[in-house]
Amino acid sequence: MTKPNPKPKKILAIASGGGHWIQLLRLRPAWSGLQVTYVTTTPDFKEELLHDARERGEPVPDYAVLNLANRWNKLQMIRLILNVIVLVLRVRPHYIITTGAAHGYFALRVGKALGCRTIWVDSIANSEELSLSGQLAKRHADVWLTQWEHLARPDGPDFQGAVL
Repeated sequence: MTKPNPKPKKILAIASGGGHWIQLLRLRPAWSGLQVTYVTTTPDFKEELLHDARERGEPVPDYAVLNLANRWNKLQMIRLILNVIVLVLRVRPHYIITTGAAHGYFALRVGKALGCRTIWVDSIANSEELSLSGQLAKRHADVWLTQWEHLARPDGPDFQGAVL
């Protein structure tokens, strides 16, 4: 008697729009064929993402949109945190990967508290120093990466190459 195939690992891939999103999508080959939920701040990216998955013959990913927020708008930040909590509880991912910013940071915190493995890849735009979210992510990321070799330190973040 053979054992049934285990359920595929679930990944929550989350980033705010713009460069963070582009860098996250560049990492797609790393989780090809797995069950992925993509999360960002822009509903417009969904159709392109679904089209690309069909073209590659990959499973159609789930897609979620979160509100825009930043540290200067406290009410939107509270709303974002609550939305992230609900999302992570609904998806129940095994892994959370993010290229930032606040959306990814809060997802890492919630996911880590629920036992998810977490990966932070600091944006390549932060060439002189780590982003604020990237600095805060250190305590919540199982894998903490920078895309600039000169920013790597023995205690992290690690440099494994650049996405772009």
